[in-house]
Amino acid sequence: MKAVNLKEKLNSFSDYWNPRIVGRLNGQVVKVAKFKGEFIWHKHDEEDELFQLISGQMKIAFRDKTVILNPGELIIVPRGVEHKPMAEEECEVMLFEPESTLNTGDQDSDLKRDTLEEI
Repeated sequence: MKAVNLKEKLNSFSDYWNPRIVGRLNGQVVKVAKFKGEFIWHKHDEEDELFQLISGQMKIAFRDKTVILNPGELIIVPRGVEHKPMAEEECEVMLFEPESTLNTGDQDSDLKRDTLEEI
């Protein structure tokens, strides 16, 4: 058991839309990522997804609205709900989700990450 310094983990990489695993518990993974620009529309049929904003600002578009997240805020996207994360400027995010969750959900894309680095 040891403390995880999220800032150190986030400072260890600079690419966008490529989550890294920083912890595991009960079949769930804790991931950190940097977002900038627009991701793709997708959904997760079997998993809920939690986004916790650490720094910057991000938006998550849904088919009927867009939610803005500021540092210290989180949102849980229920399974089956289409969404598209976006960030005009770089933001840092922590995600909490089942280990089986693919970042692009039901969509195939160049942004898909089948295997995640553990840092």
